[in-house]
Amino acid sequence: MSDQSNSSPAIYDMAVVRGFAISALIWGIVGMSVGLLAALQLAWPELNLGSYLHFGRLRPVHTNAVIFGFTLGVVFAGSYYGLQRLCRVRMFSDTLSRINLWGWNAIIVAAAISLLAGKTTSKEYAELEWPIDIAIAVVWVVYAVNFFGTLIKRRERAMYAAIWFWLATVLTIAMLHIFNNLELPVSGWKSYSMYAGIHDANIQWWYGHNAVGFLLTTPILGLMYYFLPKAAGRPIFSHRLSILHFWSLIFIYIWAGPHHLIYSPLPDWAQTFGAAFSIMLIFPSWGGMLNGLLTLRGAWHKVRTDPLLKMFVVGLTFYGMSTFEGPMMAVKTVNSLSHFTNWTIGHVHSGALGWVALTCFATLYYLVPRLWHTQLYSVRLAEAHFWLATLGLVLYVTSMWISGVTQGLMWRATNPDGGLTYTFIESVAAIRIYDVIRSGGGVIFLGGALLMLYNILKTIQQGSARLPVPLPGGALPSAAGGR
Repeated sequence: MSDQSNSSPAIYDMAVVRGFAISALIWGIVGMSVGLLAALQLAWPELNLGSYLHFGRLRPVHTNAVIFGFTLGVVFAGSYYGLQRLCRVRMFSDTLSRINLWGWNAIIVAAAISLLAGKTTSKEYAELEWPIDIAIAVVWVVYAVNFFGTLIKRRERAMYAAIWFWLATVLTIAMLHIFNNLELPVSGWKSYSMYAGIHDANIQWWYGHNAVGFLLTTPILGLMYYFLPKAAGRPIFSHRLSILHFWSLIFIYIWAGPHHLIYSPLPDWAQTFGAAFSIMLIFPSWGGMLNGLLTLRGAWHKVRTDPLLKMFVVGLTFYGMSTFEGPMMAVKTVNSLSHFTNWTIGHVHSGALGWVALTCFATLYYLVPRLWHTQLYSVRLAEAHFWLATLGLVLYVTSMWISGVTQGLMWRATNPDGGLTYTFIESVAAIRIYDVIRSGGGVIFLGGALLMLYNILKTIQQGSARLPVPLPGGALPSAAGGR
């Protein structure tokens, strides 16, 4: 896992990494801002502003921007950075790298415009219509060719764990995207799924749950396995455990999708099958969490002063929490209370904000100073970002947990005669305070992200994409900053 950036920096293509780092940060701010507006609309419905800015159109813009713009942008940046160093070779093709960068960002722009215009398939995490789906497949194949081409010409025989996790993402997302989006176009911006009824639902949640597994889990684990040891200055705790973690996770994850369809027309055996595999997911997930946390043995004193390590630690902790909570929610008796409630929203965001966002933030904080050959502009601002993100995350998730349990209990409460105790609108009124708290958490979390934007822009401003000229004797000039 050695880094040749000092001994032979010219062999690596860092322009594509810089491009994805900047675009990911922009899409993160856009996506989180839209998500905050959507949360405010739930607390104050009068904020639904016309046909283009109401909740139904903003919500998919939020999810697509933060998942495919921000998260995948960081994954592209981290994998392009780490793969070249782990393989000790430049990317297979600079041209393919540029097509990946500009093509992917063009797709996110097209996605935002089309969703605001109401062009949607109405499939969760797969709302985009067929022309954009084809573009996604083409750009993803470009990334895959570049990835495998680099592996083929690598100068390092062994493949470190991070590569395996990114490799699983490259292959599995291609399969999921193609099969879930088999559609019959009926016009330039409208299509219908090739599947029907419960078969369509089953394929959709095979895709939907594994989009979480192979976009928000495996590539983020790749970032953790590469950047956490780098930030801590320690080798990964157990390479053997990382391989066991990898193979068990990808085998089990792919079968867990039916737990989204419990108490649906899906055959009962399939529902039970999905729930069983979901429960088994606890073991590899916690193995990965422990492997990350135990990497810090002998370096825990650094966590006190290093905001990057704080983010990695809290991120791993939420990874462990959300990968325990999810399987528990797949148990049918628990699911009967949690399904369709804000508990699910709390669970999703404990993983998305706690695990994914904090790991992505830490990755960007690590990358940017090295990409612009300087030090981070302000460690204090990064520390403030960590605390704001953690506070916003806790407010968001706990309010949704309480709100969800309240909804579930009110919906299932019955009178002695068998009638419902509460009307639906009474449950809406009962949880409004938690929608307000959720919005407050979103404001704080977004505030931390804006601090990060300022910190990174100042870091870029004081640095340079060009390599620094060595001083006499071969030493590099020290960079200002790090306040």
